[in-house]
Amino acid sequence: MSGLQSPAAPLEGQLWSIEVVLEDLEATARFAADLAGLLRPGALLVLTGGLGAGKTTFTQSLGGALGVSGMISSPTFILSRIHRGQGLGPDLVHVDAYRTDPEGLESLDLSSTMADSVTVVEWGRGMVEAALVGTAGSWLDLELIRDSQAEATPQDSPGNAGIITDFSETEADLLGSRRRAVLRGYGPAWVQPPQL
Repeated sequence: MSGLQSPAAPLEGQLWSIEVVLEDLEATARFAADLAGLLRPGALLVLTGGLGAGKTTFTQSLGGALGVSGMISSPTFILSRIHRGQGLGPDLVHVDAYRTDPEGLESLDLSSTMADSVTVVEWGRGMVEAALVGTAGSWLDLELIRDSQAEATPQDSPGNAGIITDFSETEADLLGSRRRAVLRGYGPAWVQPPQL
């Protein structure tokens, strides 16, 4: 059995898909920097992946490449954070949609920041795209898939009762375990796949 999970099925309207293997944190940072170079104000990036897949870690590298201020951490309990762009760069709006629904997202008024920001939504696949960019809009979907053979299981951690959260860090998390990134493009702004 392969240690790699299969990507989830794409949403309707996918124009292309690129898969990249990210061997470690340095590869993740390089990939995030390459992607940051393509993102302009108004861009929507939807991050998908299970707990511990690296969504927030990827966003930290993306924010660093965009040159935004403030420490980027999981917005799980506050739902949304705005990291101001430094110099001429766009702001980064970092959202966690795990604990909300379409009405809850609407209450965040993300549409008021979209035009001047790069908006990254964790756990938003299938819920935020139409709400934020409309049915004819454009967005990128990035799915992070962790190599399950490299993952530490709850039983591997002494004193761990088997509970895994966004805040559970294993040695592999700290050192950067192997992941695959599946980037998908939707809408007229992303007709052609980027050269990454």
